[in-house]
Amino acid sequence: MMSGMLEIDDVYTAYDKADVLQGVSLTVQPGSITCLLGSNGSGKTTLVRSILGLTPARAGRIVFNGTDITRLPTHKVVAAGIACIPEGRKVFPKLTVEENLRVGAYQESSDKVTQSRMADIFRIFPRLAERRTQLAGTMSGGEQAMVSIGRGLMCAPKLLLIDEPSLGLSPRLVKENFNIIRQINERGITVLLVEQNVHQTLAISHFGFVISKGRVATSGTPSELAGRSQVRDAYFG
Repeated sequence: MMSGMLEIDDVYTAYDKADVLQGVSLTVQPGSITCLLGSNGSGKTTLVRSILGLTPARAGRIVFNGTDITRLPTHKVVAAGIACIPEGRKVFPKLTVEENLRVGAYQESSDKVTQSRMADIFRIFPRLAERRTQLAGTMSGGEQAMVSIGRGLMCAPKLLLIDEPSLGLSPRLVKENFNIIRQINERGITVLLVEQNVHQTLAISHFGFVISKGRVATSGTPSELAGRSQVRDAYFG
């Protein structure tokens, strides 16, 4: 296997003794947007949970920047430089935009560093700067998606796991969101994008893996994947 920033090697993860992931191996190269495509129930979210240590792998190895993180607790995985933007735009509805962002920097002791990261996020998302005192729960779905991404960036991650960013958004907002993901990657952050939305995802990715029934069905560049029968089969059965 090529050596990458994140290497997942023959991972098995079980819920209630039944393996959901059955020998998954994949590599995320530094500086890339790597996508993990698959339909509902294919094992995508279980893989995210395994990387984050929320549902630890039963067998296999997960290596990040040369360090084995397979058995690390979640807070140590985050401290190592992996942040996750969960599906469904989970914001703290009764906190303001600024308070939501501060939650993302909870491991940072320097207020000066926190302020400078926040200023950076307001440059990426000018709309959040205008609404920094607004309660996140009163914002539109697209704005909540920005808060969620901004909060993930507040810990200055080396790798950003983004789980189903298109879920429940209008086509216009999906396009906007994917443009933002591309911009974040252009700023030097490696992205693992976990999605069902094939066309938009392949349009911004450098490399992709397709997961079906807990196994990697195929992998390749976006142009290779776009023409493959396994991609059609994984989605349309």
